[in-house]
Amino acid sequence: MKYLHLVSAALLWRKVRTAFTLISVVAAFLVFGLLESVRSAFVAGGETVTRGDRLITVSKVGFITSLPRKLQPRIQAIPGVARVSYENWFGGFYRDPKNFFASEAVPDSFLDLYPEWHLPADQRLAFRNTRTAAIVGETLARKYNWKLGERIPLTAAEFPQKNGSNTWTFELVGIYRVTDRKLKSEENELFFNWDYFDQARQSGTDSVGWFVIKLADRARADRVARQIDALSANSDHETRTQSEQSFNAALVGQFADVGLITRSIMAAVFFTLLILTGNTMAQAVRERIPELAVLKTVGFSNRNVLTLVLTESVLLLLTGGVLGLMVATMLVGGVRSAVGNDIPMLPLTGATWLKGMELAIAIGLSVGALPALRGMRLRIIDGLAAR
Repeated sequence: MKYLHLVSAALLWRKVRTAFTLISVVAAFLVFGLLESVRSAFVAGGETVTRGDRLITVSKVGFITSLPRKLQPRIQAIPGVARVSYENWFGGFYRDPKNFFASEAVPDSFLDLYPEWHLPADQRLAFRNTRTAAIVGETLARKYNWKLGERIPLTAAEFPQKNGSNTWTFELVGIYRVTDRKLKSEENELFFNWDYFDQARQSGTDSVGWFVIKLADRARADRVARQIDALSANSDHETRTQSEQSFNAALVGQFADVGLITRSIMAAVFFTLLILTGNTMAQAVRERIPELAVLKTVGFSNRNVLTLVLTESVLLLLTGGVLGLMVATMLVGGVRSAVGNDIPMLPLTGATWLKGMELAIAIGLSVGALPALRGMRLRIIDGLAAR
């Protein structure tokens, strides 16, 4: 660190060039931070099991194929099953197709399986006793400015009513909230009364989308899953039972491979950054060849010169990386408010910062390697002749 003043002087040799390069690094790590926030939110969406004691049973054909509701008591009778409920995907939109969010028909018992959702007792009672009742997450209610008692029309082309209408109107009787910040995305859903849905739809009566099973002992999950699937073996409604994490990840995968998309964008950003900063470092060292020769003349070893150039490169990337992630940390909240629930995002974690710093160091060493080797191998007489 005693040569830090030499490193800082080298970085400030061309202030404008260094400033523009630093801005590029900051922008790259800002994009990295925001994309990691989105990726983490989708991953968390596939990892919403807070205690790991829930299983999901779907049709072996796919989650869009219904299962007979009569399976519920048979699943409940399996040793190791504490409670069973069910739900059905609705897929409706609010007034405009752009206003799409997760919506499902569920019985009142469904809420018992999710103690992490906090719903006041009187609102829970209203959901049980109101035929057209619906409850929503606090985030979703805030987005559309919904209040208790409001009538919410949802249109679902796949589920026409017996009267021929595709528009279902629900009464908002409850707003639940999730205190765990990692599970905030679960506040972006609407649930409505199963009995109303089952009685009013044109077809599919007494069938469900999937079953949700709460385990008495998570250690018996594999055995319970096999026993559940054995109930429908060789029938026209064979099932596949999996962890809730796997089920939610599969749901996300129906829309897009978010991990692949974010990784591809980040790869493009950092490849561009690699070329830009590599060119900057090569040019900076090339301009300072005589100065490096002077340093060797006054006693700096080849290793000292190598270390100086690499430190300059790494320091530039680390400074830009820290600033970029700081800006990303501050912007995540604002971006989440601006885009609403369409693009879920989570606050940047320590793991994201650590990954960012590792990337900064790796890129710094990569772009500084060739210029540093050139400086290390420089002969004093050649360097002084270049003045």
